[in-house]
Amino acid sequence: MKVLFSSQRRTALKRMVQYAMVGFFTLSTSLASYQIHVQAQTKPGGFKSKVINLAYQTSGDIVKAKKVVEPRFKALGVTVNWVGPFPAGPQLIEAMNAGKVDIGSVGETPPIFSQAAGITEVIYIAGRTPSKGLGQGIVVRANSPIKKVSDLKGKKVAFQRGSNAHYLLAKALKEVNLKITDVQVVGLTPSEARDAFIQDKVEVWVAGDPFLALVEKSIPIRNLRNAGGINTLNGFYIARRQFVSENPELVRVFLEEANKVGEWADNNPAEAAKALAGEVKIDPSVLETVTRRAVRRLRALTPAIIAEQQQVADFYFQEKVIPRKINVRDAVPSAELLRAITPSKLYR
Repeated sequence: MKVLFSSQRRTALKRMVQYAMVGFFTLSTSLASYQIHVQAQTKPGGFKSKVINLAYQTSGDIVKAKKVVEPRFKALGVTVNWVGPFPAGPQLIEAMNAGKVDIGSVGETPPIFSQAAGITEVIYIAGRTPSKGLGQGIVVRANSPIKKVSDLKGKKVAFQRGSNAHYLLAKALKEVNLKITDVQVVGLTPSEARDAFIQDKVEVWVAGDPFLALVEKSIPIRNLRNAGGINTLNGFYIARRQFVSENPELVRVFLEEANKVGEWADNNPAEAAKALAGEVKIDPSVLETVTRRAVRRLRALTPAIIAEQQQVADFYFQEKVIPRKINVRDAVPSAELLRAITPSKLYR
């Protein structure tokens, strides 16, 4: 069934980024009347599409680098089309909402902002295994007078709005009784934020790998607070709702291969770094730091994981970063469909 994307949907998408701005926003009447087309109901276990559009980001994608899904889909008569690179999750979701992307990987924050903007076409299909949070942090130059998170009040802080960086900053500020309104937000893509920090245009950068690892090896910096104990979910694989409904077998095949190569990368960080080097054009020694700090294995969307993501969404609402309370479960496939798309190995 063809999904129509009206001007209302495009407006709702723009609001996904606007809602990342500090302050409380109210929904417009156009968003309140936002409607979706009912997707075709397909019995779990088959597929309709002959092409699968997979998204990747500038930070690199081990699934793309190792070309692990192409043989499986070729055997099914399905062509793989990689779309990107996207600078971060919000831009990836924009493409997914427009029907240009079927499956992609993002942090825990972008899907929450998309729901808050009224976007219903984007749904969760699998989670990532949590990392220790070492690949992300709130950083300043080593000689900066800013010594701790509480010193950030009134300072310029660069990061991608609506991303994991947004959540890390908000939670870290909350720990010291501050809010995002207490800092000067400079909303930039991850690469733009890195450049602004290197060029001394901003004092503080909420950074993530591979850019964080790259800068760590080039200039002296101080990490005020990494993501340990904050970004515990480590993100999700998301997909276009109609694509999942019509192609559960393709989704399951993708998740099987993504998990296999994720486990391989976790167990072989040096080899994974070499594989990614051809994709992101970064020195393998830097990428090895990245791969050692990352966890790429997947996990099933259990009630506990959904509840944890709900806590993240509730935090954003309580802090008045998103305009309304959302129900994360609304962006999760039905129990029957979830069983059809989830490889048994993901239930650990």
